Amino acid sequence: MQQVTIVGAGFGALTAVQRLREAGLKEPITLVSPRAEFIYYPGLIWIPCGLRRGEDLRIDLKGFFRRMNVNHIAAEATGLRDSGRTLETSTGEVRNDGLIIASGGRFIKKLPGIEHALTPCEGIAPVEAFRDRLRALDGGTVAMGFAGNPNEPASMRGGPIFEFLFGLDRQLRKEGRRERFRIIFFTPAERPGNRLGPKAVDRLLGEMARVGIETHLGHKLKGFSADKVMTEGGEIPADIILFMPGMTGNQWFDHTDLPRSPGGLLQADAQCRVPGCERVYVVGDSGSFPGPEWMPKQAHMADLQAAAAARNLTAELRGETPTETFKVELLCIVDANDRGMLVARTEKHNIVLPSSPVFHWLKRGFEWWYLRHYR
Repeated sequence: MQQVTIVGAGFGALTAVQRLREAGLKEPITLVSPRAEFIYYPGLIWIPCGLRRGEDLRIDLKGFFRRMNVNHIAAEATGLRDSGRTLETSTGEVRNDGLIIASGGRFIKKLPGIEHALTPCEGIAPVEAFRDRLRALDGGTVAMGFAGNPNEPASMRGGPIFEFLFGLDRQLRKEGRRERFRIIFFTPAERPGNRLGPKAVDRLLGEMARVGIETHLGHKLKGFSADKVMTEGGEIPADIILFMPGMTGNQWFDHTDLPRSPGGLLQADAQCRVPGCERVYVVGDSGSFPGPEWMPKQAHMADLQAAAAARNLTAELRGETPTETFKVELLCIVDANDRGMLVARTEKHNIVLPSSPVFHWLKRGFEWWYLRHYR
């Protein structure tokens, strides 16, 4: 019996489960993650305004695992040996004939005082903390920003910060409190959001200027304190700080012989294989992939890579040559609670459509469609 193991329970991991079944894999799949649950991160932006509660976005996967014949091991990956055939975990060893690593990335938290900043994509708790602290303020300054991995600029996730910025502006206006708050956007980049394309950057910065979101761009970050962001271009006072650091690989990668990229991610080829490792694949934020510099770190990209990895691994298990590649595509709706801007980018096209309530409802509809597979 051929045993496939998947590490992680996020977008890439769950898509890999489905695509392995579609590709004809009949044997049980082993999935290793701390909990049998899926957090729908794109919906976190709606927690501060009350459109979503944390529990709306926490999906119990036990039913999905039963339907897909998945054996879930509640554990953390801790290492890998035997050329990838033995996964070491916090509860013991797991043997495999094929491995897909989809355990996400790790935020780089080296800046002094970073404990004073909330990192929204770390889960539900920091976004709920932001919501609660915002409710307690009668007025003040909210600073939001992001940074990259200096050794791998593409390893960053800045898109959600744009949504928190515009969502906060809309929320405060709806509550009749906007005039009592300053909203400041900061990032070391002079042209933030370049992976979305030049037109999108212009549109985003123009919209910030239109609604009164201040910007502090192009200055290297020095650190944080409880009430300020410190950069080489000056200090930003703040009652609340939301910050998305750059990303690197999981700590458990250090206990493997897998090849790493300059930024600490797992090296991957166009078929999502880890070079030099037989039947070991990586998808999503865990990997560094060949492609254009604007290749996004987002759920949609993880799904595309997971589909390719699942088909290729299934082919290898059958003794065939893996040939499936993934399409590089950026697709997102920059939402602002009741409207959104559509941005799409491929090798040939870059489309930016103005903010509209239609795109907000399209994003909410996609959430329902996507989660129905797991509920």
